[in-house]
Amino acid sequence: MSLLLQILFWCAVIGTVTSTIYVLMVVVAAIRFGLRRRRDDKPGDFLPPLSVLKPLHGLEPGLEENLRTFFEQDYRAYQPEFELLFCARYESDKGLQLAQTIGARYPQVQARYLTCGEPQYPNAKMYSLGVMAEAARYEHVVTSDADARIDHSLLRRVVQPLADPKLALSSCLYLGTSDVSDLTTQLDAVGKSVEMSSGVLVADMVEGGTKFSLGVLAAQRKKSFADAGGYNDLGQYYAEDYVLGHRLAEQGQNVIMSASIIRLVVPKTPFVVSFKNQLRWMQSTRRSRPWGHLGTGLTFSVPFGLLGLLWGVFADRPELGLLWLLATCANRWLQAGVMLRALGEPKWIWQTFIYPLRDFLGGVLWLSSYLPGQVYYHGGKYSIDTDGKYKAIS
Repeated sequence: MSLLLQILFWCAVIGTVTSTIYVLMVVVAAIRFGLRRRRDDKPGDFLPPLSVLKPLHGLEPGLEENLRTFFEQDYRAYQPEFELLFCARYESDKGLQLAQTIGARYPQVQARYLTCGEPQYPNAKMYSLGVMAEAARYEHVVTSDADARIDHSLLRRVVQPLADPKLALSSCLYLGTSDVSDLTTQLDAVGKSVEMSSGVLVADMVEGGTKFSLGVLAAQRKKSFADAGGYNDLGQYYAEDYVLGHRLAEQGQNVIMSASIIRLVVPKTPFVVSFKNQLRWMQSTRRSRPWGHLGTGLTFSVPFGLLGLLWGVFADRPELGLLWLLATCANRWLQAGVMLRALGEPKWIWQTFIYPLRDFLGGVLWLSSYLPGQVYYHGGKYSIDTDGKYKAIS
């Protein structure tokens, strides 16, 4: 038993120390970003002709509200050369039909509705983006997922960095948003707000700049797709957004994380389905950033607090074990509170309170990402290779 106690103790100690160092880095990175956001997240005078590209695949909760926020952008009031492009596989797609219905309410907005058929390479989203990019009238484009929800001046703010001709791409951090009170969905949402954003901001701080992009919403020039290898090549990867930004950064082109924040709407999902969805992203990250993902295991806090609790129980010191667990929860309360305030989340108190539970779930997902398995996405089944490419499984 003494050997087991020593293993539990030292694992708990190491994880507690590393997660504490990490949370201090998060605090610094969040403060840096918060100050930058106050300074830079403003509409400016750079308003180029703009095409917004939105791939669609069926209906999902919140889609109508998400799409409506793009039709209500004030960009057109300042730049009449503005268009929205939507693309699905077939005209019968319910999401595409919903976009057309909403577009009929906003006849002043130039919108086009395209179909692309079955994708010709594994990443269906990239295939749809390629079709829209080729059809887009303007060189400056904003790509946006269907679950993105934005405020009315977001596009005027997010394009400002592109005034610098050396900048290739600017992507956005996001706040996970749940329109339901379901705890599973809320934990997924707060994980996207805190866990994802913490990692991005710390990486940006440590690496001296952004070396990748996030695909929920990004502003760029159409040539960036070609510079990064073209639609076909990018379409071989599951995390095409990461690959796109990483390749541009490796070429010496500037890639940044915008000061603007968007909302990523998380629909109500059963726990098992939600777990599989989040695991899919973890598996993708493991292959996109293998060493960074490995180190991520030492950034979680509550799992090590639970190890400390087990040590306390087996060592006949349960009160010390309980204090250990509470300390690791406080660690995550600090991380969540600072990050949510920096990102401007008005419901930060409740989300901060539940975040230790999400941190525990994140640790489980991290461990699970190293298990062999298959990826399920939009009704398809895929495998992800060690280089990040993924293949359909019949």
